[in-house]
Amino acid sequence: MSDKLQTTRRQMLGMAVVGGAGLFAASAPSAQAKPNGARLTVLGTTDLHGNIFNWDYFKNAEYDDRTHNDIGAAKCSTLIKAMRQERGADSCITLDAGDTIQGTPLAYYYAKIDPITKGSTHPMALAMNEIGYDAAAMGNHEFNYGLDTLDEFRRQVNFPMLCANALDWNTRRPVYPSYVIKTVKLKGHKPIRVGIVGLVTPGVSIWDKAIVDGKLRFNGIVEQAKVVIPQVKRAGADVVIVSAHSGADTSSSWGDALPYLENASSVLAEEVPDIDAILVGHAHKEIPQRYVTNKATGKQVLLSEPLYWGMRVTVMDLDLVKVRGQWQVQSSSATLLNANTVPEDPKVAALVGPADQKVLAYVNGVIGTSKVAMSAATSRYEDTPAIDFINYVQAKAVQDALVGTPYMNLPVLSIAAPFNKAAAIPAGEVTVRDVAGLYIFDNTLMAITLTGKQIRAYLETSAQYFKQVSGTGPFTADQVTNASTPQAPSGTPDYNYDIVAGLDERLTYDIDIASAPGNRIRNLEYGAEPLVDEATFVIAINNYRASGGGSFPGVTTAPVIYNQQVEIRQLLIDWVTANKVIDPPLFASDDWRLVSGSTAITVTE
Repeated sequence: MSDKLQTTRRQMLGMAVVGGAGLFAASAPSAQAKPNGARLTVLGTTDLHGNIFNWDYFKNAEYDDRTHNDIGAAKCSTLIKAMRQERGADSCITLDAGDTIQGTPLAYYYAKIDPITKGSTHPMALAMNEIGYDAAAMGNHEFNYGLDTLDEFRRQVNFPMLCANALDWNTRRPVYPSYVIKTVKLKGHKPIRVGIVGLVTPGVSIWDKAIVDGKLRFNGIVEQAKVVIPQVKRAGADVVIVSAHSGADTSSSWGDALPYLENASSVLAEEVPDIDAILVGHAHKEIPQRYVTNKATGKQVLLSEPLYWGMRVTVMDLDLVKVRGQWQVQSSSATLLNANTVPEDPKVAALVGPADQKVLAYVNGVIGTSKVAMSAATSRYEDTPAIDFINYVQAKAVQDALVGTPYMNLPVLSIAAPFNKAAAIPAGEVTVRDVAGLYIFDNTLMAITLTGKQIRAYLETSAQYFKQVSGTGPFTADQVTNASTPQAPSGTPDYNYDIVAGLDERLTYDIDIASAPGNRIRNLEYGAEPLVDEATFVIAINNYRASGGGSFPGVTTAPVIYNQQVEIRQLLIDWVTANKVIDPPLFASDDWRLVSGSTAITVTE
């Protein structure tokens, strides 16, 4: 390759560097040049969530955010292929840390509309095969569409999908490959045997309980690693890399519903010997380079997490030396590459283009009209018709399904969260993508029963989302929302703020955020009467929440009276398709507000 081309490639990669050790520092020459040393480079992605192109299907426009990130596997491919040219393809291993086949209309289309279980090829398989992954961990969202869809996707990719802690319900043995040994052959060197292990956050057993219950158990990440890492070493691995779909900062969204950590990568590095590096996923965070000291060996374990949706690519360099004839990691470093600095790989684009065009035609199809525009932008801090619409459709679907059952005369309430601040239904023609934008997760609808007392406790938990303030404002949204809690030390996500609404009668309440969490719900009424503790209600709720996601009280032990595995997003699309017109007076009312004492609080963006 000419010096000019090499310089151009280095300039491109140098411009892409985000934090960490950098790529071409003169003070850190490659161990490859040493007679007794070699350099292994691990390239990593995570949480692609069905993103291949830099495209927002809900806005029908190029993706952009406040920091101008770009997304998609096609851009990751450009960076990965450039790094292979730079380092030498033989010295590179490419991994993914999970959550691949869920998250965009593109992914949904090939799971539900033209499913891969009936002969289609998944566009993520096309893209990842072209990129040339060596292995990938399964993420929790790999299980969302059922085990048949997951198994078909596994058949379509040209690399092993690893999940050491998904165990057979009865035998408690791993169902999927736990690890793979990759032999790296470098000219003039003894081959390097690299053990690659995949682990998933055990929350699958909660979030997709209806899919995995009776079939799969999920051991804790640390607990299973203590079993599998010694197996990998006995199999002859010189180097051990873990692809862990589990965040680095220790926390669990499910409270004490499981005896395992959700985000356990740091504890994994600290507690389990013989791990050299961990590609971190699940938490959607940017960690260029972090070291954790293993308690038993005193060794520094390298961690790196490349944000999400293909915004970054991890580059981990492991410098190896031979000790008594065996390879060992002497030092390691990492950095991230920013996808917004490069174009999409034309080979990936050409392969996936036809599938993308099908999905664009589907999501831009007109299915109805709306009499007024409805935005979800302010739904985190004020009652909006956009969330009322979700609650109405959910509650009506449950009420209709319970006709003829012993529960048909119970009052119905519904629970929904402000998932997507960018969601908006326009006035006039409404497309599939407009409606789908209101509900960006692939949750299914369930119904349980709760008492009035339990509903109050549920609302108090939801109200922990708000920070405690003094006075009535005006406050910005950031000043009152996303409060830190023991379950969410980095701030409560929007999807864990639930809004409860009634169907035939209004459920109304104030949230006093001048008061401490746990004592905020005021004036809780149903049908203009104080809510009675002993009253029983049917609750329309999504499967994530009903299974314990977010650690809300009462739901995991509540009687389940409806669970037909119908996706809520599709229910919304079907409602608009059938009714043709969205008219807010049918379903919208002002039922809750933020207050300080008895005075309404003013919140602005």
